[in-house]
Amino acid sequence: MESSWMRVSAAGILTVLLLVGGTWADTPANCTREDVVGEWLIQESARSYDHTVDCNNITGVVRTSTIRLESPNVVIDEYGNRGHWTMIYNQGFEVTVNERSYFAFSDYDDRSEEVISYCNRTQLGWAHDVTLRHWSCFTAHKPASSGEPKTHSPPRLPDHEELSRKVTMHSHEAVVQKVNAAQSSWHAELHKPFVGLTRRQLLLMAGGHRSWLPYRPRPAPASEELKKAVAKLPKQFDWRNVSGINYVSPVKNQYSCGSCFIFSTIGMLEARTRVRTNNTQQTLFSEQEVLSCDQMAQGCDGGFPYLVSRYTRDYGVVEESCYPAYSSNAGTCERKSCDRHYVARYRYIGGYFGNCNEEGMMLALMRGPIAVNYEYHSDQYHYKSGVYHYTGVDDPSMEYPYYVVNHAVLVVGYGVVESTGEKYWIVKNSWGATWGDHGYFLIRRGTNECGIESLASESDPIP
Repeated sequence: MESSWMRVSAAGILTVLLLVGGTWADTPANCTREDVVGEWLIQESARSYDHTVDCNNITGVVRTSTIRLESPNVVIDEYGNRGHWTMIYNQGFEVTVNERSYFAFSDYDDRSEEVISYCNRTQLGWAHDVTLRHWSCFTAHKPASSGEPKTHSPPRLPDHEELSRKVTMHSHEAVVQKVNAAQSSWHAELHKPFVGLTRRQLLLMAGGHRSWLPYRPRPAPASEELKKAVAKLPKQFDWRNVSGINYVSPVKNQYSCGSCFIFSTIGMLEARTRVRTNNTQQTLFSEQEVLSCDQMAQGCDGGFPYLVSRYTRDYGVVEESCYPAYSSNAGTCERKSCDRHYVARYRYIGGYFGNCNEEGMMLALMRGPIAVNYEYHSDQYHYKSGVYHYTGVDDPSMEYPYYVVNHAVLVVGYGVVESTGEKYWIVKNSWGATWGDHGYFLIRRGTNECGIESLASESDPIP
Protein backbone atom coordinates (compact mmCIF):
# COMPACT_ATOMS: atom_id res chain seq x y z
CA MET A 1 0.00 0.00 0.00
CA GLU A 2 1.27 3.42 -0.87
CA SER A 3 2.21 5.91 1.82
CA SER A 4 0.45 8.85 0.25
CA TRP A 5 -2.99 8.71 -1.25
CA MET A 6 -1.97 11.52 -3.60
CA ARG A 7 0.12 9.20 -5.80
CA VAL A 8 -2.35 9.67 -8.64
CA SER A 9 -2.29 13.41 -8.11
CA ALA A 10 1.45 13.41 -8.74
CA ALA A 11 0.72 12.03 -12.19
CA GLY A 12 -1.34 15.09 -12.93
CA ILE A 13 -4.80 13.65 -12.40
CA LEU A 14 -6.05 16.27 -9.97
CA THR A 15 -6.21 19.11 -12.45
CA VAL A 16 -9.03 20.88 -10.63
CA LEU A 17 -10.27 20.95 -7.06
CA LEU A 18 -13.34 18.85 -6.51
CA LEU A 19 -15.75 17.63 -3.85
CA VAL A 20 -17.41 19.40 -0.98
CA GLY A 21 -15.34 22.42 -0.06
CA GLY A 22 -13.72 22.47 -3.51
CA THR A 23 -14.99 23.67 -6.86
CA TRP A 24 -17.30 21.09 -8.39
CA ALA A 25 -18.44 21.63 -11.93
CA ASP A 26 -19.68 19.98 -15.07
CA THR A 27 -16.57 19.24 -17.08
CA PRO A 28 -15.62 19.26 -20.76
CA ALA A 29 -14.47 15.63 -20.57
CA ASN A 30 -15.80 13.43 -23.36
CA CYS A 31 -15.79 9.72 -22.44
CA THR A 32 -18.03 6.89 -23.59
CA ARG A 33 -19.04 3.60 -22.02
CA GLU A 34 -16.58 1.83 -24.34
CA ASP A 35 -13.77 3.99 -22.95
CA VAL A 36 -14.64 3.16 -19.36
CA VAL A 37 -15.37 -0.59 -19.34
CA GLY A 38 -12.59 -2.77 -17.94
CA GLU A 39 -10.50 -3.18 -14.79
CA TRP A 40 -10.13 -0.26 -12.36
CA LEU A 41 -7.95 0.26 -9.30
CA ILE A 42 -9.56 2.34 -6.52
CA GLN A 43 -7.36 4.13 -4.00
CA GLU A 44 -9.46 5.22 -1.06
CA SER A 45 -9.01 7.21 2.13
CA ALA A 46 -10.31 6.19 5.55
CA ARG A 47 -14.07 5.63 5.68
CA SER A 48 -14.51 7.72 8.78
CA TYR A 49 -16.13 10.90 7.43
CA ASP A 50 -19.61 12.25 6.84
CA HIS A 51 -21.14 14.35 4.04
CA THR A 52 -19.23 17.46 5.18
CA VAL A 53 -15.87 15.92 4.22
CA ASP A 54 -13.47 18.23 2.37
CA CYS A 55 -11.39 15.83 0.32
CA ASN A 56 -8.89 18.53 -0.59
CA ASN A 57 -7.57 18.22 2.97
CA ILE A 58 -7.56 14.41 3.24
CA THR A 59 -4.28 12.49 2.92
CA GLY A 60 -3.27 8.86 3.15
CA VAL A 61 -4.44 5.82 1.17
CA VAL A 62 -6.01 3.38 3.60
CA ARG A 63 -7.65 0.97 1.17
CA THR A 64 -6.80 -0.23 -2.35
CA SER A 65 -9.36 -2.32 -4.20
CA THR A 66 -10.23 -3.41 -7.72
CA ILE A 67 -13.45 -3.52 -9.70
CA ARG A 68 -14.38 -4.57 -13.22
CA LEU A 69 -16.93 -2.57 -15.19
CA GLU A 70 -18.75 -4.65 -17.79
CA SER A 71 -21.04 -3.43 -20.57
CA PRO A 72 -23.70 -2.29 -20.31
CA ASN A 73 -24.10 -1.80 -16.55
CA VAL A 74 -22.66 -4.68 -14.45
CA VAL A 75 -19.80 -4.15 -11.99
CA ILE A 76 -17.94 -6.96 -10.19
CA ASP A 77 -15.61 -6.29 -7.26
CA GLU A 78 -12.53 -8.28 -6.22
CA TYR A 79 -14.67 -10.52 -3.97
CA GLY A 80 -17.04 -11.48 -6.76
CA ASN A 81 -19.89 -9.24 -5.59
CA ARG A 82 -22.01 -7.95 -8.45
CA GLY A 83 -23.50 -4.47 -8.60
CA HIS A 84 -24.47 -1.86 -11.14
CA TRP A 85 -22.88 1.21 -12.70
CA THR A 86 -23.72 3.92 -15.20
CA MET A 87 -22.01 6.63 -17.16
CA ILE A 88 -22.90 10.15 -16.01
CA TYR A 89 -23.51 11.55 -19.47
CA ASN A 90 -20.02 11.79 -21.04
CA GLN A 91 -18.35 13.19 -17.94
CA GLY A 92 -17.79 10.42 -15.40
CA PHE A 93 -19.36 7.33 -13.88
CA GLU A 94 -21.19 6.13 -10.79
CA VAL A 95 -20.69 2.66 -9.28
CA THR A 96 -22.71 0.83 -6.61
CA VAL A 97 -21.30 -2.49 -5.43
CA ASN A 98 -21.06 -4.34 -2.10
CA GLU A 99 -23.33 -1.71 -0.50
CA ARG A 100 -21.06 1.26 -1.39
CA SER A 101 -21.57 4.03 -3.92
CA TYR A 102 -18.68 5.70 -5.78
CA PHE A 103 -18.85 8.76 -8.01
CA ALA A 104 -16.17 10.77 -9.81
CA PHE A 105 -15.71 12.82 -12.96
CA SER A 106 -13.28 11.65 -15.63
CA ASP A 107 -10.01 13.52 -15.79
CA TYR A 108 -9.29 16.06 -18.52
CA ASP A 109 -6.98 18.87 -19.60
CA ASP A 110 -8.82 21.89 -20.98
CA ARG A 111 -6.56 23.83 -23.32
CA SER A 112 -7.30 26.92 -25.37
CA GLU A 113 -8.37 25.13 -28.56
CA GLU A 114 -8.84 21.52 -27.51
CA VAL A 115 -9.66 19.25 -24.59
CA ILE A 116 -7.73 16.11 -23.75
CA SER A 117 -9.91 13.53 -21.97
CA TYR A 118 -8.21 10.92 -19.82
CA CYS A 119 -10.98 8.34 -19.73
CA ASN A 120 -8.74 5.79 -17.98
CA ARG A 121 -8.53 7.79 -14.76
CA THR A 122 -10.76 9.92 -12.59
CA GLN A 123 -10.49 13.17 -10.79
CA LEU A 124 -10.93 13.17 -7.02
CA GLY A 125 -14.28 11.64 -6.11
CA TRP A 126 -16.14 10.50 -3.04
CA ALA A 127 -17.81 7.36 -1.80
CA HIS A 128 -20.15 6.30 0.99
CA ASP A 129 -22.19 3.29 1.93
CA VAL A 130 -25.79 3.02 0.80
CA THR A 131 -27.02 4.31 4.17
CA LEU A 132 -25.08 7.56 3.52
CA ARG A 133 -22.59 6.79 6.30
CA HIS A 134 -18.83 6.18 6.28
CA TRP A 135 -17.86 8.71 3.63
CA SER A 136 -14.43 8.54 2.02
CA CYS A 137 -12.41 10.16 -0.77
CA PHE A 138 -10.92 8.24 -3.69
CA THR A 139 -9.30 8.28 -7.09
CA ALA A 140 -9.49 5.48 -9.63
CA HIS A 141 -7.49 4.51 -12.67
CA LYS A 142 -7.08 1.71 -15.15
CA PRO A 143 -3.78 -0.16 -15.57
CA ALA A 144 -1.09 2.02 -17.15
CA SER A 145 -1.32 0.23 -20.49
CA SER A 146 -5.07 0.62 -20.79
CA GLY A 147 -6.57 3.46 -22.80
CA GLU A 148 -5.12 6.40 -24.70
CA PRO A 149 -5.98 10.07 -24.13
CA LYS A 150 -8.76 11.40 -26.37
CA THR A 151 -8.49 14.84 -27.95
CA HIS A 152 -11.49 16.79 -29.14
CA SER A 153 -12.28 20.38 -29.99
CA PRO A 154 -15.43 21.42 -28.14
CA PRO A 155 -17.53 24.27 -29.48
CA ARG A 156 -16.55 27.63 -28.09
CA LEU A 157 -19.00 30.37 -27.32
CA PRO A 158 -18.96 33.59 -29.36
CA ASP A 159 -16.94 36.39 -27.84
CA HIS A 160 -18.34 38.65 -25.14
CA GLU A 161 -19.44 41.30 -27.59
CA GLU A 162 -21.45 38.79 -29.63
CA LEU A 163 -23.04 37.28 -26.53
CA SER A 164 -23.96 40.72 -25.22
CA ARG A 165 -25.74 41.73 -28.41
CA LYS A 166 -29.51 42.02 -27.97
CA VAL A 167 -31.75 40.08 -30.33
CA THR A 168 -34.01 42.55 -32.12
CA MET A 169 -37.79 42.57 -32.34
CA HIS A 170 -37.43 42.04 -36.09
CA SER A 171 -35.48 38.79 -35.58
CA HIS A 172 -38.06 37.42 -33.16
CA GLU A 173 -40.97 38.36 -35.43
CA ALA A 174 -39.22 36.85 -38.45
CA VAL A 175 -38.86 33.49 -36.70
CA VAL A 176 -42.53 33.50 -35.70
CA GLN A 177 -43.64 34.20 -39.26
CA LYS A 178 -41.34 31.57 -40.80
CA VAL A 179 -42.38 28.89 -38.31
CA ASN A 180 -46.08 29.41 -38.96
CA ALA A 181 -45.54 29.45 -42.71
CA ALA A 182 -43.43 26.30 -42.70
CA GLN A 183 -45.88 23.89 -41.04
CA SER A 184 -49.27 23.51 -39.34
CA SER A 185 -48.55 21.07 -36.52
CA TRP A 186 -47.86 23.86 -34.03
CA HIS A 187 -48.32 27.60 -33.76
CA ALA A 188 -45.82 30.29 -32.79
CA GLU A 189 -46.71 33.64 -31.24
CA LEU A 190 -44.37 36.43 -30.16
CA HIS A 191 -43.44 36.03 -26.49
CA LYS A 192 -42.71 39.63 -25.58
CA PRO A 193 -40.56 38.99 -22.45
CA PHE A 194 -37.88 37.52 -24.75
CA VAL A 195 -37.65 40.63 -26.90
CA GLY A 196 -34.56 42.63 -26.02
CA LEU A 197 -32.73 39.78 -24.31
CA THR A 198 -29.12 39.19 -25.28
CA ARG A 199 -27.81 36.04 -26.96
CA ARG A 200 -26.28 34.97 -23.67
CA GLN A 201 -29.57 35.45 -21.81
CA LEU A 202 -31.41 33.36 -24.40
CA LEU A 203 -28.72 30.67 -24.19
CA LEU A 204 -29.13 30.52 -20.42
CA MET A 205 -32.90 30.20 -20.77
CA ALA A 206 -32.30 27.14 -22.94
CA GLY A 207 -29.87 25.35 -20.64
CA GLY A 208 -26.52 27.13 -20.48
CA HIS A 209 -23.28 26.19 -22.20
CA ARG A 210 -22.10 23.79 -19.49
CA SER A 211 -24.96 21.40 -20.29
CA TRP A 212 -23.60 20.79 -23.79
CA LEU A 213 -23.29 17.16 -24.86
CA PRO A 214 -21.04 16.14 -27.78
CA TYR A 215 -23.26 13.14 -28.49
CA ARG A 216 -26.65 11.84 -27.42
CA PRO A 217 -27.49 8.13 -27.14
CA ARG A 218 -30.34 6.87 -29.27
CA PRO A 219 -33.37 5.30 -27.60
CA ALA A 220 -32.81 1.65 -26.77
CA PRO A 221 -34.98 -1.00 -28.48
CA ALA A 222 -37.99 -1.94 -26.37
CA SER A 223 -38.24 -5.54 -25.20
CA GLU A 224 -41.38 -7.56 -25.86
CA GLU A 225 -42.09 -7.52 -22.13
CA LEU A 226 -41.90 -3.72 -22.10
CA LYS A 227 -44.19 -3.45 -25.11
CA LYS A 228 -46.78 -5.71 -23.45
CA ALA A 229 -46.71 -3.59 -20.29
CA VAL A 230 -47.20 -0.37 -22.28
CA ALA A 231 -50.10 -1.89 -24.20
CA LYS A 232 -52.05 -1.98 -20.93
CA LEU A 233 -51.60 1.76 -20.27
CA PRO A 234 -54.32 4.32 -21.02
CA LYS A 235 -54.21 6.08 -24.39
CA GLN A 236 -54.06 9.48 -22.69
CA PHE A 237 -52.58 10.39 -19.33
CA ASP A 238 -51.93 13.72 -17.60
CA TRP A 239 -50.83 14.23 -13.97
CA ARG A 240 -52.54 17.64 -14.04
CA ASN A 241 -55.89 15.89 -14.22
CA VAL A 242 -56.16 12.42 -12.70
CA SER A 243 -59.84 11.94 -11.88
CA GLY A 244 -60.09 15.71 -11.53
CA ILE A 245 -57.02 16.11 -9.26
CA ASN A 246 -53.89 18.08 -10.20
CA TYR A 247 -50.67 16.57 -8.79
CA VAL A 248 -48.27 18.99 -10.49
CA SER A 249 -46.87 22.05 -8.70
CA PRO A 250 -47.24 25.53 -10.25
CA VAL A 251 -45.11 26.61 -13.23
CA LYS A 252 -42.07 28.63 -12.14
CA ASN A 253 -39.61 30.89 -13.98
CA GLN A 254 -35.87 30.30 -14.16
CA TYR A 255 -35.32 33.66 -15.90
CA SER A 256 -31.94 34.21 -17.60
CA CYS A 257 -30.11 31.53 -15.64
CA GLY A 258 -29.26 28.08 -16.97
CA SER A 259 -30.93 26.43 -13.99
CA CYS A 260 -33.52 24.45 -15.95
CA PHE A 261 -31.86 21.22 -14.76
CA ILE A 262 -32.74 22.24 -11.19
CA PHE A 263 -36.29 23.34 -11.97
CA SER A 264 -37.10 20.10 -13.81
CA THR A 265 -35.77 17.97 -10.95
CA ILE A 266 -37.40 20.04 -8.20
CA GLY A 267 -40.67 19.98 -10.16
CA MET A 268 -40.41 16.19 -10.31
CA LEU A 269 -39.84 15.96 -6.55
CA GLU A 270 -42.74 18.32 -5.79
CA ALA A 271 -45.13 16.37 -8.02
CA ARG A 272 -44.02 12.93 -6.84
CA THR A 273 -44.36 14.00 -3.22
CA ARG A 274 -47.96 14.94 -3.98
CA VAL A 275 -48.54 11.61 -5.72
CA ARG A 276 -47.11 9.64 -2.78
CA THR A 277 -49.20 11.51 -0.21
CA ASN A 278 -52.48 11.55 -2.15
CA ASN A 279 -51.97 15.29 -2.71
CA THR A 280 -51.95 16.07 1.01
CA GLN A 281 -48.34 17.34 1.03
CA GLN A 282 -48.03 20.16 -1.50
CA THR A 283 -44.53 21.21 -0.50
CA LEU A 284 -42.56 23.64 -2.67
CA PHE A 285 -38.80 23.14 -2.59
CA SER A 286 -36.06 25.74 -3.02
CA GLU A 287 -34.36 25.88 -6.42
CA GLN A 288 -32.13 28.65 -5.08
CA GLU A 289 -30.58 26.44 -2.38
CA VAL A 290 -29.61 23.86 -4.98
CA LEU A 291 -28.37 26.56 -7.35
CA SER A 292 -26.13 28.02 -4.63
CA CYS A 293 -24.96 24.85 -2.90
CA ASP A 294 -24.81 21.97 -5.40
CA GLN A 295 -21.16 21.71 -6.38
CA MET A 296 -21.77 18.99 -8.98
CA ALA A 297 -23.00 21.62 -11.42
CA GLN A 298 -22.08 25.02 -12.85
CA GLY A 299 -24.83 27.15 -11.36
CA CYS A 300 -26.39 29.38 -14.00
CA ASP A 301 -24.13 27.89 -16.70
CA GLY A 302 -25.95 24.56 -16.58
CA GLY A 303 -26.01 21.05 -15.20
CA PHE A 304 -27.91 17.76 -15.35
CA PRO A 305 -31.04 16.48 -13.56
CA TYR A 306 -29.48 13.12 -12.69
CA LEU A 307 -26.80 14.79 -10.57
CA VAL A 308 -29.38 17.01 -8.86
CA SER A 309 -31.13 13.81 -7.80
CA ARG A 310 -27.84 12.53 -6.40
CA TYR A 311 -27.40 15.80 -4.53
CA THR A 312 -30.91 15.38 -3.09
CA ARG A 313 -30.13 11.82 -2.01
CA ASP A 314 -26.81 12.82 -0.39
CA TYR A 315 -27.63 16.27 1.04
CA GLY A 316 -31.37 16.81 0.77
CA VAL A 317 -33.26 19.93 -0.29
CA VAL A 318 -35.06 22.54 1.80
CA GLU A 319 -38.44 24.17 1.38
CA GLU A 320 -38.85 27.52 -0.35
CA SER A 321 -39.88 29.15 2.92
CA CYS A 322 -36.51 28.21 4.45
CA TYR A 323 -34.18 29.74 1.88
CA PRO A 324 -33.88 33.22 0.34
CA ALA A 325 -36.12 33.68 -2.70
CA TYR A 326 -34.91 32.60 -6.13
CA SER A 327 -32.65 35.28 -7.60
CA SER A 328 -31.49 33.69 -10.91
CA ASN A 329 -27.95 34.04 -9.57
CA ALA A 330 -25.93 31.32 -7.86
CA GLY A 331 -24.69 33.59 -5.07
CA THR A 332 -23.17 32.13 -1.90
CA CYS A 333 -24.31 28.89 -0.31
CA GLU A 334 -26.01 29.32 3.07
CA ARG A 335 -26.48 26.06 4.96
CA LYS A 336 -29.80 26.59 6.74
CA SER A 337 -30.80 24.57 9.79
CA CYS A 338 -34.17 23.65 8.32
CA ASP A 339 -35.77 20.29 7.70
CA ARG A 340 -34.22 18.66 4.67
CA HIS A 341 -36.10 16.41 2.26
CA TYR A 342 -34.43 13.44 0.59
CA VAL A 343 -34.93 10.89 -2.14
CA ALA A 344 -34.50 7.17 -1.46
CA ARG A 345 -33.49 6.25 -5.02
CA TYR A 346 -32.81 7.83 -8.38
CA ARG A 347 -32.07 6.34 -11.78
CA TYR A 348 -31.99 6.82 -15.50
CA ILE A 349 -35.09 5.50 -17.23
CA GLY A 350 -34.03 2.07 -18.38
CA GLY A 351 -31.66 1.63 -15.43
CA TYR A 352 -28.55 3.24 -16.89
CA PHE A 353 -27.38 5.94 -19.29
CA GLY A 354 -28.20 4.95 -22.87
CA ASN A 355 -31.09 2.56 -22.15
CA CYS A 356 -34.01 5.02 -22.29
CA ASN A 357 -36.94 4.79 -24.71
CA GLU A 358 -40.56 5.88 -25.19
CA GLU A 359 -41.98 2.75 -23.56
CA GLY A 360 -39.79 3.06 -20.46
CA MET A 361 -40.75 6.71 -20.09
CA MET A 362 -44.47 5.91 -20.31
CA LEU A 363 -44.20 3.26 -17.58
CA ALA A 364 -42.10 5.57 -15.38
CA LEU A 365 -44.75 8.27 -15.77
CA MET A 366 -47.22 6.01 -14.00
CA ARG A 367 -45.08 6.61 -10.86
CA GLY A 368 -45.03 10.38 -11.38
CA PRO A 369 -43.62 13.08 -13.70
CA ILE A 370 -40.08 12.54 -15.02
CA ALA A 371 -37.15 14.87 -15.77
CA VAL A 372 -35.85 14.89 -19.35
CA ASN A 373 -33.18 16.60 -21.43
CA TYR A 374 -33.62 17.43 -25.10
CA GLU A 375 -31.92 19.44 -27.84
CA TYR A 376 -33.36 22.92 -27.82
CA HIS A 377 -33.71 24.99 -31.01
CA SER A 378 -34.45 28.67 -31.39
CA ASP A 379 -37.71 28.09 -33.30
CA GLN A 380 -39.29 27.05 -29.98
CA TYR A 381 -38.74 30.35 -28.15
CA HIS A 382 -42.16 31.52 -29.30
CA TYR A 383 -44.14 28.28 -29.11
CA LYS A 384 -47.79 28.88 -28.28
CA SER A 385 -49.82 25.75 -29.04
CA GLY A 386 -49.91 22.46 -30.94
CA VAL A 387 -47.43 19.57 -31.12
CA TYR A 388 -43.90 20.91 -31.43
CA HIS A 389 -41.30 19.51 -33.80
CA TYR A 390 -38.14 21.16 -35.04
CA THR A 391 -38.94 23.12 -38.19
CA GLY A 392 -35.41 23.98 -39.28
CA VAL A 393 -36.31 27.67 -38.99
CA ASP A 394 -33.46 29.32 -37.12
CA ASP A 395 -32.29 32.89 -36.80
CA PRO A 396 -28.48 33.31 -36.70
CA SER A 397 -28.80 35.95 -34.00
CA MET A 398 -30.32 33.34 -31.64
CA GLU A 399 -28.21 30.33 -32.64
CA TYR A 400 -24.83 28.99 -31.57
CA PRO A 401 -23.08 27.31 -34.52
CA TYR A 402 -21.96 23.72 -33.81
CA TYR A 403 -23.36 24.04 -30.30
CA VAL A 404 -26.28 21.82 -29.23
CA VAL A 405 -28.14 23.32 -26.29
CA ASN A 406 -29.36 20.76 -23.77
CA HIS A 407 -32.56 21.98 -22.13
CA ALA A 408 -34.12 20.19 -19.13
CA VAL A 409 -37.90 20.03 -18.61
CA LEU A 410 -40.54 17.93 -16.85
CA VAL A 411 -42.74 15.43 -18.69
CA VAL A 412 -46.11 15.19 -16.92
CA GLY A 413 -48.13 13.11 -19.37
CA TYR A 414 -48.74 11.91 -22.91
CA GLY A 415 -51.52 11.74 -25.46
CA VAL A 416 -52.62 11.50 -29.09
CA VAL A 417 -54.15 14.09 -31.41
CA GLU A 418 -57.45 12.45 -32.31
CA SER A 419 -57.76 14.07 -35.76
CA THR A 420 -54.27 13.13 -36.97
CA GLY A 421 -53.12 10.29 -34.73
CA GLU A 422 -49.97 12.25 -33.87
CA LYS A 423 -48.55 11.15 -30.52
CA TYR A 424 -47.13 13.67 -28.06
CA TRP A 425 -45.60 14.25 -24.64
CA ILE A 426 -47.06 16.86 -22.28
CA VAL A 427 -44.18 18.95 -20.94
CA LYS A 428 -43.85 21.53 -18.17
CA ASN A 429 -41.30 24.25 -18.95
CA SER A 430 -39.69 26.71 -16.52
CA TRP A 431 -40.23 29.99 -18.36
CA GLY A 432 -43.24 31.19 -16.41
CA ALA A 433 -46.97 30.60 -16.86
CA THR A 434 -47.33 33.23 -19.61
CA TRP A 435 -45.06 31.31 -22.01
CA GLY A 436 -46.51 28.69 -24.34
CA ASP A 437 -49.74 27.03 -23.25
CA HIS A 438 -49.83 28.36 -19.67
CA GLY A 439 -46.20 27.32 -19.22
CA TYR A 440 -46.52 23.95 -20.99
CA PHE A 441 -45.90 22.59 -24.46
CA LEU A 442 -46.54 19.40 -26.42
CA ILE A 443 -43.78 17.66 -28.38
CA ARG A 444 -43.85 14.70 -30.75
CA ARG A 445 -43.70 11.29 -29.09
CA GLY A 446 -42.32 8.05 -30.50
CA THR A 447 -39.87 9.66 -32.94
CA ASN A 448 -37.23 10.82 -30.42
CA GLU A 449 -37.96 14.41 -31.44
CA CYS A 450 -34.93 16.54 -30.50
CA GLY A 451 -33.60 13.57 -28.53
CA ILE A 452 -36.33 13.78 -25.90
CA GLU A 453 -36.59 9.98 -25.56
CA SER A 454 -32.88 9.40 -24.93
CA LEU A 455 -32.15 11.16 -21.62
CA ALA A 456 -34.83 10.80 -18.94
CA SER A 457 -34.46 10.16 -15.23
CA GLU A 458 -36.63 9.73 -12.15
CA SER A 459 -36.26 9.68 -8.39
CA ASP A 460 -38.30 8.54 -5.42
CA PRO A 461 -38.84 11.24 -2.78
CA ILE A 462 -39.32 10.37 0.87
CA PRO A 463 -42.48 12.26 2.00
